[in-house]
Amino acid sequence: MPLPDFLTIGAPKAGTTALHAALARHPGLFLSAVKEPKFFLSDGPPPTRGGPGDAQTYREHIWRREDYEDLFSGAPPGTLRGESTPFYLYDLQAHRRIRKLIPDVRLIVVLRDPVERAHSNWTHLWSAGLEPIGDVVRACAEEERRIRAGWAPFWHYIALGRYGEQLRHLYAHFPREQVLVFRYRDLVDRPADTLDRICRFLGVETGVVTEVPRENVTAHPEPTRGHRVLSRALRIGATVGRFLPPRMSGTLTDPLERRLQQRARSRQPLTWEQRARLLRHFADDVPLLQQVTGEDFSDWLLPRERSGGLVGIRPDGQRQARNGRPQP
Repeated sequence: MPLPDFLTIGAPKAGTTALHAALARHPGLFLSAVKEPKFFLSDGPPPTRGGPGDAQTYREHIWRREDYEDLFSGAPPGTLRGESTPFYLYDLQAHRRIRKLIPDVRLIVVLRDPVERAHSNWTHLWSAGLEPIGDVVRACAEEERRIRAGWAPFWHYIALGRYGEQLRHLYAHFPREQVLVFRYRDLVDRPADTLDRICRFLGVETGVVTEVPRENVTAHPEPTRGHRVLSRALRIGATVGRFLPPRMSGTLTDPLERRLQQRARSRQPLTWEQRARLLRHFADDVPLLQQVTGEDFSDWLLPRERSGGLVGIRPDGQRQARNGRPQP
């Protein structure tokens, strides 16, 4: 049966799209044309209710076994088959489903500073016009209510970054030698070495793929009146589009999303105060992650911003370096 030999299972906004594209260049690997089939996220059809835009996301789920197998039917003989659905790590039931169907599968896990991951996640939905709250801290405060209302996992900004809980559960279902865990910063700072590490884990030739393409980079539109108007129109379009064929639904929302992205600036670093407030959600999980993996992630508890080589902003206006000393 044409089922995958390996899965990239997490985390969202941790470079999994770029990693998928990079691994697809390796002649010994066959990556599914659909990057996120989401097959193991349900035992049948996906849910029907959710947050803004979730209806379109659920339409993209490949949940029928024959459709999932068809993703890998074109793999050349001798290649390893793989797909990348970064929500598998978060969905504890997905661990059970994967174990039941492909118990010998190899699992790739990319972990990103959980505060930065949450911020990037919120920015992604804000820039798409789907997130109605223009402040990441206030949006995170709505998370429990949204989960109760059935909003899709991509809205779970905090919960998605509680990797200690997720990996502890994963290791109860899979032996550690079948799981490769590394940091998002490794992929950014040392792409060739990290790709070789992945290739060794999968048992294919190293030194073949050396670069990670720039994929899925999110802009950050200003919270102007125009942004509010376009975002509201896009959310209405997404609601109406759930009753239309997929192609027709896109004609309602795609032009609006392109307008939102015009003249948008790059994602801005969090302030010291914002990071400190979000860090509270991970203060107990990072020590658990260290216990589960045996690795040091204590730098994630520092009040600074690391994404893109930036650092956090102190209340006095100075930038905070990794060693704790202010920079000019």
